[in-house]
Amino acid sequence: MDTNKLLLVIIAILLPPLAVFLKKGMGKDLLINVLLCFFFFIPGLIHAIWVVLQEDL
Repeated sequence: MDTNKLLLVIIAILLPPLAVFLKKGMGKDLLINVLLCFFFFIPGLIHAIWVVLQEDL
């Protein structure tokens, strides 16, 4: 795991929407994550870690 990805995982644990924004920018992934974090923090956390760890296609 490279340093950038490790830093994004740490940010995803602390502030999930910020990590998704840094990885994907403004878009549907950020909107989904904000909604998940607004209603329930744990699903937002899981989604952010998933987005950060998935490989870019």
